[in-house]
Amino acid sequence: MDSVEKRLMDESDTETTTVKKQHLDTNSENYDIKQPIEHKEELFNGVEISKLTKRQMKKYKRMLQWQVIKKEKRAREKLRTKNKKVVAKLLNIDLGPNRKQLKNAKMVNSACKIGVVIDLSFDELMIDKDMGKVIKQILRVYTENRRATAPMQLHLTSFNGRNKEEMSKHNGYENWDMHFHANDYLDVFPKEKLVYLSSESDNVIKELEQDKIYIIGGLVDHNAHKGICYRKAVSQGIAHGQLPISEYFNFKARKVFTINQVFEIMLRVSEGKSFKDAFEMVLPKRINMKPTI
Repeated sequence: MDSVEKRLMDESDTETTTVKKQHLDTNSENYDIKQPIEHKEELFNGVEISKLTKRQMKKYKRMLQWQVIKKEKRAREKLRTKNKKVVAKLLNIDLGPNRKQLKNAKMVNSACKIGVVIDLSFDELMIDKDMGKVIKQILRVYTENRRATAPMQLHLTSFNGRNKEEMSKHNGYENWDMHFHANDYLDVFPKEKLVYLSSESDNVIKELEQDKIYIIGGLVDHNAHKGICYRKAVSQGIAHGQLPISEYFNFKARKVFTINQVFEIMLRVSEGKSFKDAFEMVLPKRINMKPTI
């Protein structure tokens, strides 16, 4: 290669390098230029971990431990459910409705037309803690009704104020298969169809009627408001009654059950169980109820 050719090739390489450099410069905005990422310290209840007090740090560590335990617990529950289904299939045991059946088991399609109202007009009688307990019991009621093949017609009345605020902590409740009424039950249903459940009533309910609407007081009692539901029913001039538990069992103490216990007893009866069987299924053994002779 002579000196002329060498010089021409060197000039060509120089021009090519210059063009590439110019192209890179003019299109530099198309390239991601990584900037140093600022590391944000993890927060616990809005406080940086390094700034937690001793008490907050203990809570933080317990939360971390719970997250690990929760994952392990869920894994065990999934395995237990899987094994339960396998055994049930082998022994031909009915495990209740599957997801598809539950999806179709809506109140509107239910053969059961018995109405149940939970009266939430007692906000002013409860502290926040007890209000939270009422809502938790309603969640259990909804779960039981949702899993029923023939759900009862479930309503919440006087759903406003503090009880609605407490319920709003459960995202998506508006989409539940349940009727929500801001008004009192007297403004929603015919008066002659209402029956308020109260252990103080002298009227014993022998059977559930399809065209009746049974009211459960939405109140955590603690024996501080004895007879309040009975007095309310009398003052409003509506029918009242108690479940026939005294016909089957003796109680040493006053017969006061949770909202979800009363509802589940009624649900089991609506499914064809006797009141006696429903009481035995639902009520815990620790309440010391003895069969009548």
